[in-house]
Amino acid sequence: MEQLRHPSALEMFEQITNASKGKQIVMFLDYDGTLSPIVEDPDRAYMSDAMRTTVRKLARYFPTAIVSGRCRDKVYSFVQLAELYYAGSHGMDIKGPSKGPKDKNDAQSVLFQPASEFVPMIDKVYKTLLDKTKSIPGANVEHNKFCLSVHYRCVDEKKWSELAQQVKSVLKDYPKLRLTQGRKVLEIRPTIKWDKGKALEFLLESLGYANCTDVFPVYIGDDRTDEDAFKVLRDRGQGFGILVSKIPKDTNASYCLQEPSEVMDFLQRLVKWKKMSLQRQWKKLSLRRQFRMRRQIEEMKVSLFN
Repeated sequence: MEQLRHPSALEMFEQITNASKGKQIVMFLDYDGTLSPIVEDPDRAYMSDAMRTTVRKLARYFPTAIVSGRCRDKVYSFVQLAELYYAGSHGMDIKGPSKGPKDKNDAQSVLFQPASEFVPMIDKVYKTLLDKTKSIPGANVEHNKFCLSVHYRCVDEKKWSELAQQVKSVLKDYPKLRLTQGRKVLEIRPTIKWDKGKALEFLLESLGYANCTDVFPVYIGDDRTDEDAFKVLRDRGQGFGILVSKIPKDTNASYCLQEPSEVMDFLQRLVKWKKMSLQRQWKKLSLRRQFRMRRQIEEMKVSLFN
């Protein structure tokens, strides 16, 4: 990743906000490695209270979606913000904001589940993989409802190849499932043409921005699976992708941030920028109203004395 080609989103903040003027910003955020640090135990990938507060404020000003490879319910349990859109299982399980406090699992707010028919197959493969990988210390098979993740962050590097072979041997009997690789994780997904990029397009359509020129989507993510979303934005010529990475990478993103703490800084600056621009608009509006009222008073005075 050349620094010139992928500058810091913090350093280029003004350029990004200038490009968004007059348009509705819509935020798309990956979870692991973006809102929370990458940790050895995926069940302990907690986001900080400061990050949660920041995302809550962000959602007040911009429609905001969390797009993750994880099971939607798991991501919700980490984020705990009912006002967001959630796209779990690489976008194969999409739900809109809750309509009330008891709405977390309300079927009516589920927007899209294109891989429902694969659930029994995914369940079966999950059980087989648990059995197959138990001989490899540190291997962790995560059930994400519509897809599976085999984490090998805690596996001895000498055993990585063996683990990959075991996973491939199980998938040989399931041609309708495909294997992809992420950050020290093997992802097993249905072969349907659906990914984080498709989820981004679906959410834009759900929000009423299907063919709009006045929308400005911003997608922030750190994994290979986020590249599908970055590519969609590049192809649409709308908004920007921001890659979270400390090391140079080949990417479809336009900007980069180094780690979740920089993501939080960027989101806080975005909130502050929007807040200030709204205050300026109100001030202008208020001045116009004052001017109109003064003119009406003057006109009334003239009519009274004539």
